[in-house]
Amino acid sequence: MDPRREWLVQAILLDPLCHVPRLLPKTSRRTYIIDWPFCNQPTNRTMTSTTPSTASPLALPDSHGLAPLARRLRCYEPPPPSRQTDRQQPETLDSSETGAGQGSEIAPESLRRRPRSTRAAVLICLFEGSGGGGEGDLRVLLTKRASTLSAHPGEVSLPGGKREEGDADDIATALREAKEEIGLDPSLVEVVTVLQPFVTKIGITVVPVVGILADKNSYHPATNPAEVEAIFDAPLEMFLHDENRRAEEREWMGDKYLLHRFDYQTADKKYEIFALTAGILIRTASVVYQRPPAFAERCPKFWHS
Repeated sequence: MDPRREWLVQAILLDPLCHVPRLLPKTSRRTYIIDWPFCNQPTNRTMTSTTPSTASPLALPDSHGLAPLARRLRCYEPPPPSRQTDRQQPETLDSSETGAGQGSEIAPESLRRRPRSTRAAVLICLFEGSGGGGEGDLRVLLTKRASTLSAHPGEVSLPGGKREEGDADDIATALREAKEEIGLDPSLVEVVTVLQPFVTKIGITVVPVVGILADKNSYHPATNPAEVEAIFDAPLEMFLHDENRRAEEREWMGDKYLLHRFDYQTADKKYEIFALTAGILIRTASVVYQRPPAFAERCPKFWHS
């Protein structure tokens, strides 16, 4: 049997409500060969059955259009916690790929030898569009960074930033940063899962935290002008489509990969969503809609090294 599939037979139970594999309780701390379908890069992972440690006080009623999605995503197996210890670095963190294709490059072996690395989290805040189409009308909150910032000014990113000493976990980091940057009250967000972490070239681990905003009208955007120039939202499903997308090939340490760029226009502004932010949203859309993108993803290997 293909070893990448063997774990499906030996150590999981298929949950008919969630339509996703779930580990049996007695196998909650073993290593399996998992085929990550969207990157076509089988990797060794230590899977755990733990749920996010910060529980949202908000529970979607069964009548809500996104309740089925929330239940399904709560069954999604989160990635294992990092074994590395966090430390502060002077680097400014955001959800763009830091230094992509620019400046000096650090060998992956050097990154792995680092005993400590910086950890960050971003909030992928999903809500139902005005059309009321449930999962088919999902939108995601995004920001345009302030033009006065020294790092990545004017770029599109997800709300988020580096983990601070007082943060209990990655979820707390993402919710705190969203509150600070765009005035999103954590009590309005139901956190449903976290996704596989992404690692930048300089060793920053970025953890995507997925939450659902049950009532968009209860959120009153308030930007922090020192960090955010604008708040907007875009349809999540667009990150699975080939329209309004460009890609440029990069190479790093012999690995050729694609950086995707999505063009999105609101009534009066144009935005470009690219690099790590685009990669995180491609992965999120793939998990939410349970299908791969309509284009070749070819994500960098170091993102999940």
